[in-house]
Amino acid sequence: MIRIVLGLVFALQVAGAGAQNAVATDGDKYKVILENPCVRVLDYRDQPGDKTHQHHHPGFVLYALSAFERMLTLPDGKVLRRSFKAGDVMWSDAQTHIGENIGTTPTHVVIVEMKSAPVAGSGACVVR
Repeated sequence: MIRIVLGLVFALQVAGAGAQNAVATDGDKYKVILENPCVRVLDYRDQPGDKTHQHHHPGFVLYALSAFERMLTLPDGKVLRRSFKAGDVMWSDAQTHIGENIGTTPTHVVIVEMKSAPVAGSGACVVR
């Protein structure tokens, strides 16, 4: 059983190994505002026409502080278009993409990336 779990953890790490950390690829846009064993909270800002480098996010919650329009290009070439209003909230599973502000307004969001699951009653987190 331990071997199966370790194998799955290794496989997940290898699968994400080629994807870059958003703060490392686009530090001019992403700022870490909190990090602990459970989550990493990012403040993201960009201007119309700005585009990110390809990067990866683990599962995350996004909270829009401004209205904006965005295009995401996935590694397989699939293109997603998203529109947000201030106050919109969304969940996303882990994702690798290139993001581009295709609207006429700046983007401002807070992103809460999941790092691990809380241990019931302990206040601590364990790696998923």
